[in-house]
Amino acid sequence: MKAKLGVGALVLLFLGGLWLVAAPFAVGYQPRGAAYADATVNDLWVGAILAGVSFAALVAYAADALRELARRGRHVAEKR
Repeated sequence: MKAKLGVGALVLLFLGGLWLVAAPFAVGYQPRGAAYADATVNDLWVGAILAGVSFAALVAYAADALRELARRGRHVAEKR
């Protein structure tokens, strides 16, 4: 249960980071062709960092889960 909750939180953080990157353009507070506003720069940096860190954590979790499955598979094969 804890693993599902953690993965769910990481997915929500990843999606939140993606939204922060897209929000200035989707909502429209960054005019086309204008220099980036301070709020846009902030959203881009914070969103990119949030999405990057949460994606890296998801990849690390998936790698650990695959490693555990392989370990269990070897253990079962050795018992036979």
